[in-house]
Amino acid sequence: MSSLFVRGPARLRGFASLPSDKSVAHRALLLAGIATGTSRIRVRDLGGDNRSTLAAIEAMGIRTSCGASEIVVEGAGLRGLRAPGGALDAGNSGTTMRLLCGLLAGQAFAARIGGDASLTRRPMGRVVLPLRQMRARIEGREEGGDVRPPLVLEGLRPGERLRGIEHRSPIPSAQVKSALLLAGLYAEGQTLVAEPIVSRDHTERALRSMGAPIATFGASVGVDPEGWDGRLSPMDLDLPGDLSAAAFLLAATFATGSGPVVIDGVGVNPTRTGILDAFRDMGGRFTVVPKGDSGGEPVAEIHAQGGLVGGARVGGELFVRLVDEVPALVAAAATVDSVTEVRDAAELRVKESDRIALLVSLVRAFGLEAEELADGLRMRGGRTRPARVSSGGDHRIAMAAAVLGLVTEGETVVDDVACIGTSFPGFVATMRTLGADMEERS
Repeated sequence: MSSLFVRGPARLRGFASLPSDKSVAHRALLLAGIATGTSRIRVRDLGGDNRSTLAAIEAMGIRTSCGASEIVVEGAGLRGLRAPGGALDAGNSGTTMRLLCGLLAGQAFAARIGGDASLTRRPMGRVVLPLRQMRARIEGREEGGDVRPPLVLEGLRPGERLRGIEHRSPIPSAQVKSALLLAGLYAEGQTLVAEPIVSRDHTERALRSMGAPIATFGASVGVDPEGWDGRLSPMDLDLPGDLSAAAFLLAATFATGSGPVVIDGVGVNPTRTGILDAFRDMGGRFTVVPKGDSGGEPVAEIHAQGGLVGGARVGGELFVRLVDEVPALVAAAATVDSVTEVRDAAELRVKESDRIALLVSLVRAFGLEAEELADGLRMRGGRTRPARVSSGGDHRIAMAAAVLGLVTEGETVVDDVACIGTSFPGFVATMRTLGADMEERS
């Protein structure tokens, strides 16, 4: 097991680059695999979750060539995937597993999808049940009233097709929406997904740019392949930098009252920028400089400096737009002598960990007040003390703990930090470049 030794307080300044946006990369790799023609996807520091998706399409016969900064994918067409020779391994990536379910639901071959110990505990019913309504045959481990991995897809019988459905999702979920849209490419009739609030829309943007018959109606999106030639145009895409990774750099800048810190090439899709709104409401000083777009995804440079002046109130639509950034928000809020409250966040209970429980435990370990709520947490920031904590195998908890260590006088130790490579392989190196005193040791 590796541990991260962090010594604070820190003063940060400089220029930082990011790994490629994890959410966009998952979708780009899968869609490039079923495009007609050769796609070129330029990447920066691809994390472990995306490598699981890349390995999955290769296992289904898709030819790829991976250079230092570009992945070339030889698309096999909508119906060109082949049965994998063994189980597909989604690793720690729930996105890989759920999106693969949608893609595999319309295939004529059987497949099995597994993952690591953390992933096999995560609920998959929200994807499996509507796919079953589309005639997909998917089986998993029935446990706790839900369906859990590994998942087995039997494949469609000769002459059989999926059928389009109208699915009204009780909660916003980009993974569910994306899985159903992927399955809908293979279905008879329209597949329509309606959400109470629009979740991140990377899949719709990518499909539309590739020529798929996608239509949006407010918080609903549909795909109707009737009359479509079934050809997805190949991609030529520069993946934007991951805003979820940028959130930790911004949190560290604001928490330590540092700067200026300039972050290059950040994806600023409006369905993802809730963390920027939250930091702005907390008094964070930053500017967002637009730098055009790539593959329908807007990109910007962010300049940040200074500290925060107040806590945050997060819930509803704002929570949906910062669901993955809550650990970064909590780490920044820990430095403000004010109450921060996160609600409507029960989804955090079933991420890579129970993030609500781990975040409350983390904040308390640094000497601050925090309590769990049924659907979130409440905490008060203030003066922190050094701590030794564990990530619980969750990459975002590990990075949140590191940020807290940067504002704490003395040495903080974060155990079990290899998981950071899941989303931000260069996190420690990037923080050191900005002036942080941190070191990873086995």
